[in-house]
Amino acid sequence: MADDETFMRRAIELARLSLGETSPNPNVGCVLVAPGGEIVGEGRTAPAGGPHAEVRALLAAGERARGATAYVTLEPCNHTGRTGPCSRALVAAGVARVVVGVADPNPVAAGGAETLRAAGVVVEIGLVLHEAAHDAMEGWLTAVTRGTPYVIWKFAATMDGRSAAADGTSKWITSPDARADVHRLRSGVDAIIAGIGTVLADDPQLTVRSPQGVPADRQPLRVVVTGKRGAELDGGTFRIMDRSAATWVTPGADLPAMLRELYARGVRVALLEGGPTLAGAFLAAGLVDRVVAYLAPKLLGAGPAALGFAGISSIAEALTLDVVDLARIGPDVRLTATVKGA
Repeated sequence: MADDETFMRRAIELARLSLGETSPNPNVGCVLVAPGGEIVGEGRTAPAGGPHAEVRALLAAGERARGATAYVTLEPCNHTGRTGPCSRALVAAGVARVVVGVADPNPVAAGGAETLRAAGVVVEIGLVLHEAAHDAMEGWLTAVTRGTPYVIWKFAATMDGRSAAADGTSKWITSPDARADVHRLRSGVDAIIAGIGTVLADDPQLTVRSPQGVPADRQPLRVVVTGKRGAELDGGTFRIMDRSAATWVTPGADLPAMLRELYARGVRVALLEGGPTLAGAFLAAGLVDRVVAYLAPKLLGAGPAALGFAGISSIAEALTLDVVDLARIGPDVRLTATVKGA
């Protein structure tokens, strides 16, 4: 069991390395281990259209896959899309045992465990580091289950919850370390959502860049929610409309419908970076799954709050969060929490 946990933990590490690269496919990790305990192949899912984690691990292992145990974060797929079924590839390679972190909730791809067992392969699902494997793929698992993207609301604020000073200045509340961490967060999502108020006030580019300002090869879709103010973008030279990444401009009057459209476009995880009004609208509609707050050790005492009206009028109606991580990022604090009931 200890060895099983060691190898599954490595598969989970591989899955996390693929965050933001694989949508609409899941970010899966796979490790192949020979009967003697030697890792003979590793793989993580390639961008859509490329080989899945199991196939990449099998290619690395070659003949050494025969009789091996495969540790996979998600149940091997059982359907033919742009690539063939991983369940049959494992059978053809002579893999003897498959340890799965999480069963596949997608009815189109599920059934891999049954195919493997029918071929005489020993399959164990959810017995080894199930929660950790689920957490590594939480965004994709949640999105596929309900048909809308997993939404992370990110904001930066002072310790008294101000997103800007009374005169409107907000650049920069947090440190370079925190801003670099935001780019790491962006790199793991498929879309970045902002409201027109943020675009007009801050002219953000909403791209993934290195600390030296070098753009990443892969850029999330940029989404601008205009409401009734779309005409204010006309004729402007806003950075969000440049060629560094694709941009979708939408009124967003029906936020659930907007998220369904994003899902149809292949978005499985979206990062909400809009201002207090848009964040409040998302929270009021119950559309936020996770909150990532960057809190700077500063006090302003006045100025815009990080969150606007969210449909809450009393303490009894307050949204309750589960804090899942608290980290020091330079002089700032990054707090990560999930929304209960989301």
